[in-house]
Amino acid sequence: MSISHEVKIAGVIGDVHAEDELLSKAIRFLRDRRIQTILCVGDIADGRGRVDHCCTILVNEGITVVIGNHDQWLLKNSMRDLEYATQLDEISEESRLFLSSLPATYEFKTAGGLSLLCHGLGENDMARLTPDDYGYAIEANVDLQDLIKESKYRYVINGHTHLKMVRSFARLTVINAGTLKRDNGPGFLAIDFAQEIARFFRFNAKGTIEEAESVSLT
Repeated sequence: MSISHEVKIAGVIGDVHAEDELLSKAIRFLRDRRIQTILCVGDIADGRGRVDHCCTILVNEGITVVIGNHDQWLLKNSMRDLEYATQLDEISEESRLFLSSLPATYEFKTAGGLSLLCHGLGENDMARLTPDDYGYAIEANVDLQDLIKESKYRYVINGHTHLKMVRSFARLTVINAGTLKRDNGPGFLAIDFAQEIARFFRFNAKGTIEEAESVSLT
């Protein structure tokens, strides 16, 4: 789905990992709050749920999605000995074509500036940035440093680590929605680019959604 307008508010769904039920609930929650633009950082594959159903939901709801490393592995039929790995013959041709069509990155305009949606950092879907990275871990993170030096983006919205996060470096703010994976504290977020606030939501033990925290983007 192409985003042709300047985005003021967006929902963001982190690594999906086949959690079709939670994916549906998260999207419904965001739609009920009249959030039209919803983004997803990929890793649709490899989990306990139904990848085909996840792909169908993402297509039908017009979600803007980038490809994750687990999706790449699935399409290449590699790393299939992982726990809960999706097997290539378990998904439909439609799902395979959908995953194959996903870009590595997607850029769009927001009320706060140009933003980049990706899985890792930029084109590298295996690049990591965690809330605990400081000092040398930041200095040696080539992919992060390239984004900082480029000074093209105000926001980078990513995933991969399953760790929700808002971190700022000069004019660049990196935002991670976390994951829908049940074992990793499932949740998602909504970003108000105009007010510069990220609101994180989580699924509690009963499976209902509650707000976890609000974080300033500045």
